[in-house]
Amino acid sequence: MRYAQGGGLTDAERTTRERLRLQAVERFEAGQKNTEIAAGLRVSVRSVERWRRAWREGGEAGVLSKGSPGRPRLSEAQITRLERELERGPLAHGWADHRWTLARIKTLIGRLFHVCYTVEGSWRLLKRHGWSWQQPTRRAIERDDEAVEVWKRETWPRVRAPRRSAGPGSSSRTKPGSQ
Repeated sequence: MRYAQGGGLTDAERTTRERLRLQAVERFEAGQKNTEIAAGLRVSVRSVERWRRAWREGGEAGVLSKGSPGRPRLSEAQITRLERELERGPLAHGWADHRWTLARIKTLIGRLFHVCYTVEGSWRLLKRHGWSWQQPTRRAIERDDEAVEVWKRETWPRVRAPRRSAGPGSSSRTKPGSQ
């Protein structure tokens, strides 16, 4: 089954779907045919065929929901260790500057736990555990904010070129008298 925008089922939808499968199991046991069950439950015959195969192979447990496919792959202890390693900083892990990027965090997770996350998956993992997205501001180390304000107030008005008027010789689109 495919879902719009790559999404899956919510917990409530998964529970509803599981209830349908359990109703189908009751009908399997009663000897109903796949087409009858599909019409009665308003699902595709193909879904009923899949459910019947799972029921034959695993009984009622075979049709129960397996849970969210997006369940976390790291334990709480691993996440705690990841947070400690992130706090140590990128320099401690061999990168040349002080910036954590999602690609670096993805690599760190792979190195520490031998688990492969996508860049987006590593962002979701961090966000789920209270980390926020931040981008460092680029500023010169020697920057003097007070001196910058003085320069903007006193020097900039003197060096800024005055605006030219739209008189003759300008690049105005309209020609004189053409209105």
